Amino acid sequence: MPAQGRGPGRGRGRGRGRQVEPPVTSEQELRSWFAGNLPDDWYLEPVSIEFDRDEIVVTGQLAVPKIDQDDDATVANRARIQAFRENTREERIGIAARAEATFLRKVSWTVTCGDEDAAFTIANVPVMTRLEMQDRQVLDTLIDAGIARSRSEALAWTVRLVGENEADWIGKLRDAMTEVEAVRNEGPASRTE
Repeated sequence: MPAQGRGPGRGRGRGRGRQVEPPVTSEQELRSWFAGNLPDDWYLEPVSIEFDRDEIVVTGQLAVPKIDQDDDATVANRARIQAFRENTREERIGIAARAEATFLRKVSWTVTCGDEDAAFTIANVPVMTRLEMQDRQVLDTLIDAGIARSRSEALAWTVRLVGENEADWIGKLRDAMTEVEAVRNEGPASRTE
């Protein structure tokens, strides 16, 4: 059962009243849920799942088309992806709607076929932040240099840059948070009276 938002001034929903927080879930629970809801013949292997508070990304591996040695594998793989997208659209929409109702997160789909991959309906979630002048000037410099068209695009670019260049450190942080969550879950149950 989803917990209520943390209220004004703390966490999500600030300034907009109370919002329902998505339920706590795990990659294993999501993989199991999708395994029970996806047709067995869509993918070569079980899907992989990535998720955060806003989105679940379901990635599946499609069978590579059988082609002659002289044929273009890239064209064949892209055609396979496009056919999959068109042929499964209605069913994917239904599965996504059920998942969104259950997990209170948007569902996005990605597929791979050989060396090709494609994303369907990936969510771009707005994030509001307050920046001091020196931080805004950094973003404006990226705009003036033609690296970004807007402050939001410049901020997304800097976040990606940190993610790429500090991947090991970010991974350690995630692992540490997972350990903290595990220890917290081992503690005494909260008592409600």
